Amino acid sequence: MLRSTKKVIHKVIAEVALLAAETLAGLALFLVSSILFFVIAGYVFLAHRSSFDNRVFSYLSGFVSDSNSRLMLFFSILGNAAFLVTANLLLILYFLFIRKRRWYSVRIVSVALSSVLMMLILKEWFARPRPPMPLLDPAIGLSFPSGHAMSSVTFYGLIIFFTWRNRRIKPGYRVAIAALLVAVVFMIGLSRVYLKVHYASDVLGGYCAGAIWLCLSLYVIRKIEEYSRKKLQPVVEN
Repeated sequence: MLRSTKKVIHKVIAEVALLAAETLAGLALFLVSSILFFVIAGYVFLAHRSSFDNRVFSYLSGFVSDSNSRLMLFFSILGNAAFLVTANLLLILYFLFIRKRRWYSVRIVSVALSSVLMMLILKEWFARPRPPMPLLDPAIGLSFPSGHAMSSVTFYGLIIFFTWRNRRIKPGYRVAIAALLVAVVFMIGLSRVYLKVHYASDVLGGYCAGAIWLCLSLYVIRKIEEYSRKKLQPVVEN
C-alpha cells in the first residue's frame, strides 16, 4: 500500500514538473520570438537597412545549381498553401475518425485558420514588395513576413507539440521527430531565400510570427479546454 502510494506521488510530481517545464519553454519561446520579431521589423522598416539581406543573397548565389534548385523547390512545396491545406485536412480526419480526439482537430483548425488570417494582416500592414529578380518563377503577393515560414512553424510546430505530449512515444523518438521537423522548417525558409522570392529577414520574421501565434493559440485553446471540462463535460469530450 505504501509503495503504491509513493508511486502515485512520484508520478504526480513528475507530471507537475513536466507541465511546468513545458509552460516555461512555451513562455520563453513566446518572449524570445516577440523580441526578435520587433527587432527584425525595426531593422527593416524603421532603419531601412538591407545589408543583411543582400549578404545572404550574395552568399547563397554561390550554391546555385540545377540539382540544388530542384531540392529547394521540393522543400518550398512542403510549405506552400496547397500542401499545407491538404496536410491539415488529413491530420484533422486522422484525429476525428481514427484517434477520436475532437479537441486535437479543434486545435488544428483554430491554429491553421487564425495563423493564415494573422499572416495576411501582417503582410498588408508592412506591405513590403518581393525581391525584384526571383531565381525561377516570380511569386505573387507581399513579402514580409514569409507565409511559407510562418505557416510551416505553426503546422510542423503543432505536430511537434502533439508528438511531445504523446507519452506512448519513447523520448528518444520524440526528440528525433522534433529535430527532423525543425530541420524541415529551416529548409523551407532557406528555399524561399535561395529562390529569391523572399528576403532573409522575411523568413526570420515569419519564423518569429509563427512561433508567437502558435504559443498564443495553444494557450487560448488550452484555457477553452479547461473551461469545457468544468462547464461542458457532458457535451465535450476530455
